[in-house]
Amino acid sequence: MRQQTHKRGRFTNKTVAIVAALALGGGGAAIIAANASAHGDKSDSNQNNTVAAKAGTIQCPDVGQNLSDVPSRARPEVDKSLAELDNQVAKAYQQMNSQQQGSSDAVLSKLNEQRSQTLDDIGTAMGGDNSQLQGMTDCKWQGVATSAGGDQQQGGQQQGSQQQGGDQQGDQQQGGDQQGDQQQGGDQQGGQQQGGQQQGGEGANDVPGNAGGQAGNGPSPDDFVDITKVQPNVKQPPQAQGNGSTGTFSSECGVGDAGLRNSDNVIVAPGVGNGAHHTHDYVGNDSNDAFANNQTFEQAGTSCTNGDKSTYYWPVVRAQDGKDEQDANELGGGQEGNVGTILTPKSSTIEFKGNAQSKVTAMPKFLRVITGDAKALTNGDKNANASWSCTGFEDRQLTDKYPLCPQGSSVTRTFDFQSCWDGKNIDSANHRDHVAFANEDGSCPNGFQAIPQLVNTLTYDVPANTPFAVDGFPEQLHKPITDHDDFINVMSDDLMNKAVDCINSGKKCS
Repeated sequence: MRQQTHKRGRFTNKTVAIVAALALGGGGAAIIAANASAHGDKSDSNQNNTVAAKAGTIQCPDVGQNLSDVPSRARPEVDKSLAELDNQVAKAYQQMNSQQQGSSDAVLSKLNEQRSQTLDDIGTAMGGDNSQLQGMTDCKWQGVATSAGGDQQQGGQQQGSQQQGGDQQGDQQQGGDQQGDQQQGGDQQGGQQQGGQQQGGEGANDVPGNAGGQAGNGPSPDDFVDITKVQPNVKQPPQAQGNGSTGTFSSECGVGDAGLRNSDNVIVAPGVGNGAHHTHDYVGNDSNDAFANNQTFEQAGTSCTNGDKSTYYWPVVRAQDGKDEQDANELGGGQEGNVGTILTPKSSTIEFKGNAQSKVTAMPKFLRVITGDAKALTNGDKNANASWSCTGFEDRQLTDKYPLCPQGSSVTRTFDFQSCWDGKNIDSANHRDHVAFANEDGSCPNGFQAIPQLVNTLTYDVPANTPFAVDGFPEQLHKPITDHDDFINVMSDDLMNKAVDCINSGKKCS
C-alpha cells in the first residue's frame, strides 16, 4: 500500500470564509470554503498545477450517451475517441482558467475544432456512419452569475440578510416547508439556496474568484443542506408478490486499498490511462485499471472474503481541508481540480437483492453496469442516480445536495443499480441500453428479465467543520448529482448460482 502524505497549505488574504454555520445536534458544524488555490500560498513551492478558479463550466453534448448502435468491431476505437473528447474538454477547462490563455472564445474555438476531427474519427470507425453524431460538435461556456459586489452565486439568488440554520427570511424556508415553487430535499428551484445561505457582511460568498471549494471549481456553498431540515422523502419499495424474490446475498469486500486507486475507467475508456479524469476507489478484484480485460479479472485476486472477483469502484470523496493529497500535482488529481484529503470509507456494504414481481436469473459473467451519471451537471438529470444521506436519517435521500450530518452521524452514499437485463449483452455502446431499472411495481420493462439488484452503501466520517466533495470531471464542478458507481460481475458460476438460489428462496446469505 502506498503511504499517503498530507501537507497543510498556508492561507492568506482572508482565504477561509465561513459560508454556512448550521447548528447540528449538540455540537455546531461550519461549512468552510478555501481559496481558489488548492494549496494556498506556497511561496516555497514552484508547483501549483491545480485548476484555477473561474465561475462557470464547459458544456458539451455527451456523445457517448447518444451512441446506441455501434458495431462491436468498432467499439475499441470509438471508446478511445470518446476518451479523447473528455481529454480535450479537460485541457480546455485548464486553459480557460489560466491567466496566460486568451479569451474563452479562442479556447472554445480550438476545442470545437479538435472535437470535430475526433467526431469524424468516430464516424469513420463506424463505417462512415455519422448519423448518430449530428449536433454533437459545439461546446459552450456556461458562466455563473455574479452579484454587483463580485460575489458569486450559483443555482439561485443570494439575498443580503438571509439567516442560517433554517431561520430564513422572506419566502425562503427549509425543512420541507416550502412555498411557491421552492422544493426541499435537493431539488433547487426558483431563487432558493439551502445549506449554504449567507449572512450579510463578512463571509457571504467572500472567496476571491471562487465559486466555492478549495480548487475553485466547486463545490459551492449551496451544494450543502442540513439533513435535519430535510423532510422524509423515501418511498416504500413495492410489496413482494407471490412469485417475488425476497432474499439477499452479500459480499464482504472491505473499504478499498489506497494502493489500488487510479483515475482510469475500464468500462467507459478501456485502454486509456486517466480515462476518468478523477480518482476511483476499488474493492473486490485487485487488477482493475484501464488495461484490464476479462482474462485479467479471472486471474486476479480479490478483497472479497467469499471469493467474489467482481470489481466494484466509485469516485473518491475528499475533505476540502487545504491539505495536499499524494496526487496533488497529477492528472486525475490536483491538475484537474480534484483536491483535498481522500477519505477512506468507514464501511462498504455490498448486497444483491431480489425482485418484487418475479424470481431473478443469473447475471452473465463480465456484465458491466454503471449507475448514475458522472456528467449530470451538463447532461441533465435523466441518468442521475446519486443518493446522499446520513446514518440515522436514511429516510431522507438527496440527489443534488451534500448532507450536513449532526454530531455522531456519518455521511452515506447509496447506489441502487439497474436490476433488469436484456438477456443478451454484457455491455452496450452507451453502457446503459443493455440494462434497465424496474418499473414502480417492481416488474421489468418489456424485453428485460430480473437479475439480482446490486445495492452498494458507503459511509464516511467527515472531519468536523470541513466541507467535502466527490471527485469528478473538472467541468462538472464537483456537484453531488454527478455521483456514480461502476460494477463488473466476475463471480464464478457456482457463486452466482448460490446468490440466485439464496435470493429466490428468501434467505440471507454471503
